[in-house]
Amino acid sequence: MSRETGILADRAIAALFASGRLKSERPLDEDQIQPASLDLRLSAKAFRVRASFMPGPAHLVADKLDRLKLHVIDLTDGAVLETGCVYIVPLMESLALPENMSASANPKSSTGRLDIFTRVITDRAQEFDKIPAGYSGPLYLEISPRTFPIVVRRGSRLSQIRFRIGHSVLSEQELLALHESDVLVASERPNVTGGGIALSIDLKGTGPDGLIGYRGKHHTSVVDVDKKAEHPVFDFWEPLYSRGRDDLILDPDEFYILVSREAVHVPPLYAAEMTPFDPLVGEFRVHYAGFFDPGFGHASAGGSGSRAVLEVRSHEVPFILEHGQIVGRLIYEHMMERPDGLYGLDLGSNYQAQGLKLSKHFRAE
Repeated sequence: MSRETGILADRAIAALFASGRLKSERPLDEDQIQPASLDLRLSAKAFRVRASFMPGPAHLVADKLDRLKLHVIDLTDGAVLETGCVYIVPLMESLALPENMSASANPKSSTGRLDIFTRVITDRAQEFDKIPAGYSGPLYLEISPRTFPIVVRRGSRLSQIRFRIGHSVLSEQELLALHESDVLVASERPNVTGGGIALSIDLKGTGPDGLIGYRGKHHTSVVDVDKKAEHPVFDFWEPLYSRGRDDLILDPDEFYILVSREAVHVPPLYAAEMTPFDPLVGEFRVHYAGFFDPGFGHASAGGSGSRAVLEVRSHEVPFILEHGQIVGRLIYEHMMERPDGLYGLDLGSNYQAQGLKLSKHFRAE
């Protein structure tokens, strides 16, 4: 069964490449196409710039780079990107979208868990991470490591893109009906407002010590974004424990890895995206919105009980976060068709059936 509107699945993404609607400097990597998204790869040069910028409707990104770049970094054999700096990297992939197809981008899960701020930029863009229908041209990635300096190289994948035709977001009525039939979040009384279903924070803790999360350390060594299980956890992270309390004081501009109280389920014919909760509820934010591919938390794909890992920051003032407090919403969208591969066992996905989990770059000690 297929729809006329919705998110493109893996087979259709491959077809974009075959038809020339999606182009790249080199052939796609074998695992680059995900069930409902495409990983984007860095090219060979990074431009250190004075500040983040928006091209605006009258400008190409390359023209802005000529004026704002401080120096050029060769990524061919790997290079360090420092915290607190802003870099613009052309991506290997470029687009020639049909007039009825738009796209959106987001950091990959591992990117968010390293506190790397990324945004995709197009020529003449007026919004970050949004690619308008019919766009034809190059893609660029703004990168700003916030907590750890990182090593990247040509071919590193920090961001991902989704393609969609028409309106694909489920209405609140459709969302409630889908939850009734498929249990989208493990909650007795789901909170469905603002077009999404709410997620809350777990501060009870897990294991005998009541581990509730991690706080990023400062002045660490570098993290190589392309190496799995390479770095010792405690060189980069301070574990946090409940100690019999059900709250956590967020310190301003510290970075936390926490976990949702609810398990999340994305059925095979749907995709989801996590959006931050209304900032008016407090001076904190789930810092990186993220994609959830079809099959995340799906039992037949090995994902029963998959919870959402949350990257959290407090801004300006300390903020007390309490167990069960709502921190984000899941927006669900229709897929145009069922993907050939589901997130999880089909693809050997890193975060299926997860609880509280750091990014794939760290090894247990």
